[in-house]
Amino acid sequence: MIVGKRVLVKLSGEALIATDGYWLNPQTLTTLATDLKQAVDAGFEIAVVIGGGNVIRGAKVGAAGWIDRATADAMGMLATVMNSIALESALENAGAPARTMSAVSMPSICETYARQPALHHLAKGRVVVLGGGTGNPFFTTDTAAVLRAIELNCDAVLKATQVDGVYSADPKKDPTATRFDVITHDEAIHRDLKVMDTAAFALARENRLPIIVGSAHGAGAITAILKGEAPATRVTP
Repeated sequence: MIVGKRVLVKLSGEALIATDGYWLNPQTLTTLATDLKQAVDAGFEIAVVIGGGNVIRGAKVGAAGWIDRATADAMGMLATVMNSIALESALENAGAPARTMSAVSMPSICETYARQPALHHLAKGRVVVLGGGTGNPFFTTDTAAVLRAIELNCDAVLKATQVDGVYSADPKKDPTATRFDVITHDEAIHRDLKVMDTAAFALARENRLPIIVGSAHGAGAITAILKGEAPATRVTP
């Protein structure tokens, strides 16, 4: 399953949580950075969107009622910037030039996202880490990932998850769940598969953007998926 040259990688914030419950696991961060550097060395142009669920989930906090949803989502956007600058640092330490760009302007911390500078960074071989979500409440980082992939002329989105593809049900809960090698955006929406939210799938479908879903666990996992050397599911237009 070899994708095109330019790929946006969507990472889960929860994947960064340490075994002792601390919000950031340095070893996981280093492993991800090393993997992304391998992808760059293999000739891929890489953009990254990382969630903030290891710090706060805006939808969950908003639903609890003690903070309104828009405020909770703003807190979530800040969490994604924290994760993004941590990943940028890990990438630089691994030898991969990187730039964090945030949809929420904070120029003393990182660059403000704009399409043309982001395209320039990608063309120069830098990993572009995109924080701040879409810059608006009520939109997930899944939707932000698809939106940025379309804006930056990416050939695909790689959704790096806990499992090796899209299943008919949660394989951790249902031993009869079957994995799809290929599925359409329409099928994913109709089956209400929880790999990405419906808004992200719908935006990808409208713009004919493939989504690759595979496991990020293990050294070199992301690069292996991109090169077609690891199992994954392709969600197609």
